[in-house]
Amino acid sequence: MSHSQVPSVSRVYANACPSTDYTDYDSFTPNWSKPDNYEVVRKLGRGKYSEVFEGYNTDTKGPCVIKVLKPVKKRKVKREIKILHDLKGGINIIQLLDCVKDQNTKTCSLIFEYVDCEDFKTLYPRLTDLEIRRYMYQLLKALNYCHSKGIIHRDIKPHNVMIDHAKQKLRVIDWGLAEYYVPNQEYNVRVASRYFKGPELLANMKQYDYSLDIWSTGCMFAGLIFGIHPLFHGRDNNDQLVRIIKILGSQCLHDYIDKYNLKLDQCVLDALGKDHNYPRRPWSKFINVNNQHLCQSEAIQFLDSMLKIDHQERLTAKEAMSLPYFAPIRAEENVRPAYTISNNTKSAVNNSTTRSSAANKRKSSATVAQHETNSTNTTHTREATSKRRKQS
Repeated sequence: MSHSQVPSVSRVYANACPSTDYTDYDSFTPNWSKPDNYEVVRKLGRGKYSEVFEGYNTDTKGPCVIKVLKPVKKRKVKREIKILHDLKGGINIIQLLDCVKDQNTKTCSLIFEYVDCEDFKTLYPRLTDLEIRRYMYQLLKALNYCHSKGIIHRDIKPHNVMIDHAKQKLRVIDWGLAEYYVPNQEYNVRVASRYFKGPELLANMKQYDYSLDIWSTGCMFAGLIFGIHPLFHGRDNNDQLVRIIKILGSQCLHDYIDKYNLKLDQCVLDALGKDHNYPRRPWSKFINVNNQHLCQSEAIQFLDSMLKIDHQERLTAKEAMSLPYFAPIRAEENVRPAYTISNNTKSAVNNSTTRSSAANKRKSSATVAQHETNSTNTTHTREATSKRRKQS
């Protein structure tokens, strides 16, 4: 093992990948369709590995998103597609609808569901306290689902968390850097965007796990409540670790390095400075009259539970969802434990009646929720189609 690092295994979902076949994307064969049914409407953006367009499905008469892949290694394309297949139907995860290949140019494109979102730089400042809680809860749901499937996203950031604010809908997108988690496996530390890189990546800890996504989520959340985008604004990867330590303190980095027997590169040591001893900066220093309404003690507890230098000390997505910060959201979703009802009853007969009534109410609520979801999706498609026709 590199530098004789102390092994580290995820606290949760360590064996979520059921077999080697599940993680063997090299043997996976995508089912390519012809691109005839899709038209490009307008360009949405571009990245290192792809260009993204708003599209139109001439068959379904509805909007979609077309991700045109740049020439990359075939195994990387296979990995992204297989992971999206394995996450199909996952809550708050973008849905892959089709894979198409132009037979002449051999250009590959992925077709996704359409999310009517706006730039986070204009959306985030308008969000209320409750809306922030709601969206963070939706993000944690998505992460818990993908982690339960043995998958690390490895690039959580505002650009990859699409929010349709009108519908209060969130989708995690861009699974191009995602990877299957296998205990004791060493991973590439050159993943994630700089401002959202976990300390494990910057300290060359190769046996990282799902908790990397939690750190990135913490960075996002800090931006939401403090109004600072990004919180850790490094000039390069070496300076990024310095920015983190100047807030979280030198001692936690020393403890982390000692615990896992890590060896920092000389360039990182030079960036940190000789005998660096930065004190911990309290979160209260980031609170002011403009953001104090978003920075209650429950919010700071949630933030602090994610931004831990030691990846093993961070809360999991599922654990974070149970924090007091999300009590209003759990109440909205009617997911209070059943025993809170039965504890208030006074007899075995009443207990039985209450449980039966609660079950019927949950079934009824689920049916209504499903009906409303289907209705919303239909309306969304009709509105997009109408918009398309007007543009034509």
